[in-house]
Amino acid sequence: MRSLVLHQPLAAKASIPIPDPPHISSSSSSMEAAGRRRRKVCPTMEENAQKKTATEASRAAEEEKVKKRTAVKASTRQCHREEMESGSALGDIEDFSADEAQRIRANLLRWYDVHRRVLPWRTASSGGIRGNGKEVDQERAYGVWVSEVMLQQTRVQTVIAYYNRWMEKWPTVHHLASASQEEVNEVWAGLGYYRRARFLLEGAKSIVQEGEFPRTASELRKVRGIGDYTAGAIASIAFNEAVPVVDGNVVRVISRLKAISANPKKSTTVKGIWKLAAQLVDPLRPGDSNQGMMELGATLCSTTSPGCSACPISDACLALSLSRSSGSTDVTDYPSKVAKTKQRHDFAAVCVVQLTEGADEESLRGRNNKDVLLLVKRPEKGLLAGLWEFPTVLLDEEIIDVGTRRKTVDKYLKELFHINLKEICNVILREDVGNYVHIFSHIRLHMHVELLILKLEGGLRQFSENIQCTSAWKCVDGKSMKNMGLTSGVRKVYNMIQDYKKKQLLQCPTLSLRKKCKSSI
Repeated sequence: MRSLVLHQPLAAKASIPIPDPPHISSSSSSMEAAGRRRRKVCPTMEENAQKKTATEASRAAEEEKVKKRTAVKASTRQCHREEMESGSALGDIEDFSADEAQRIRANLLRWYDVHRRVLPWRTASSGGIRGNGKEVDQERAYGVWVSEVMLQQTRVQTVIAYYNRWMEKWPTVHHLASASQEEVNEVWAGLGYYRRARFLLEGAKSIVQEGEFPRTASELRKVRGIGDYTAGAIASIAFNEAVPVVDGNVVRVISRLKAISANPKKSTTVKGIWKLAAQLVDPLRPGDSNQGMMELGATLCSTTSPGCSACPISDACLALSLSRSSGSTDVTDYPSKVAKTKQRHDFAAVCVVQLTEGADEESLRGRNNKDVLLLVKRPEKGLLAGLWEFPTVLLDEEIIDVGTRRKTVDKYLKELFHINLKEICNVILREDVGNYVHIFSHIRLHMHVELLILKLEGGLRQFSENIQCTSAWKCVDGKSMKNMGLTSGVRKVYNMIQDYKKKQLLQCPTLSLRKKCKSSI
């Protein structure tokens, strides 16, 4: 039986209720859109974050490596410092073996024969002097002595001209012994460390008095001013004695050969290096052996830029071996660096006193040939002993006030000459010229320089008769000043005065000098 299905019109179909969609506000729509954007963007942000994290981790790892390397170097240097302070590092250093010493000598001498510099004192010590054997030895010893003393604290290129002038004036020790200290100072002027010149003269006089030049290091050390280094140089180079020579260059070479980290200034270290240096002296060519060691230190084995690839004894250098096997050690770590003594600051007022008998303007223009400058001799002991300078008074501290400085200078001049300069002189000009800092090894001397021109009432002769100076003094004209041997500091002050005069004349050709006078004299 079939079922009959009746089809009704669509309109008549039963309505099936359909729920309305939920109401969506505009704010909710925005949040959903933002969420969709975040979902799209988030993967990129995460990737960037991951990259940033990886970069930071890599950077942190690299910084950690640098810190570790720095820490290792710092630890190594700290060990060096501790060894320096204790001096124990030298006690572990073995002597050079006989074979090692022989190889170093042979390689060093071969290198020295080819590369040594041509220097005037080496020509003299190599047989360039004519005469009998004894005379030749003594003249050679004298030349070595002069050169070695000059080379202390002074560069080779500077010394050459001074050495040639010196030997031309005093070719033998007998010529030098007949010179005066003032003559010696004049030739030495500009080299600095003037005590060396004084010791040369005193030593020459004692050698001539004894009758002959000492031939051994032990005898040479008895001469005033000749120490271990100079004695070893003279004895080995001039008299062929197999004794060592140790200067700063040799200390550096041996410290690197043995990687000595002990304080090079300590007496125990110095003695140890002398002992090691003695083992490297060639018995047949001691002079060349010593000069070769010093030459190597002065050229290839320098303080900051050693030429290890060209060094003839690099295969025996422990410092070089350590630097190649360890990233924490450099060749330049040896010898250990010692802190320099801090320079003290001193202050002084320098008064350049010009005495004139001529017209005011002529004194400034330098047209009066009778004008002279006043020089005072320093005490025979102490800094720059026995040398000439312009009147100078040390100040307790840096005095900025010009009036106070001038009162100090006036008081000094009155005490120095035991007269009242105001009674016998008229002040033509008194002007501050400027400041100058002169550097010594341990002192920075700040000088306040002034020019004081005085017109003498009764002339220079009466001035000389009236004063009773407590120190040696003299008056020098301009021509003599130019040719006179002065220290570099005094020469600088003199040049400052000359430059000041030229400048004033250019600015004020008709300068009224008396208007510039302000003095308490």
